[in-house]
Amino acid sequence: MPTPENFVDPNIVIFGKLVLAMLLGGVIGTERALLAKQAAGTRTFGLVALGACLFVVTGSFVDVAYLGVISFDPLRVAASIIMGIGFLGGGLIIFRGDSLHGVTTAAGLWIAAGIGISVGFGMYSVSIFATLLSLVMFTGMWYVENRFKHWFEVHEFVRPDHRTEMQNENGRTS
Repeated sequence: MPTPENFVDPNIVIFGKLVLAMLLGGVIGTERALLAKQAAGTRTFGLVALGACLFVVTGSFVDVAYLGVISFDPLRVAASIIMGIGFLGGGLIIFRGDSLHGVTTAAGLWIAAGIGISVGFGMYSVSIFATLLSLVMFTGMWYVENRFKHWFEVHEFVRPDHRTEMQNENGRTS
């Protein structure tokens, strides 16, 4: 089955992959920057997806250009990207008191890298669908999660002096 790669200059296809990866990562990062107000935003997510795509595309080019001279395993490139993003994401996670912050943003960077990898391998529809699913998780599931927290963590009780207070599971009142 003919693909666009068969009829277009290979550099144009590579440039298109890089731009698509950057845009898809940037879409996820924009949500983080605007709604979650996280330090890692549009530029960070876009660069992570762009970098992941660049590594895959470069590795694929090296494999074709040096066929027989070196061996290329695309899954090793992807695994190395995932491991590197894990370290980057680990640096975003912060403990403040008894709460943990930045885990969702770190997971989002991991997804942005995965999207960049899939664009690099030419899986465009999968990349776009993964971006949409990520946005659903970031925005839509936030509402569901907050509703569950409200239903299961907040309890009303009457104090001995007959004042009503709200108390969470840790015994803190609000």
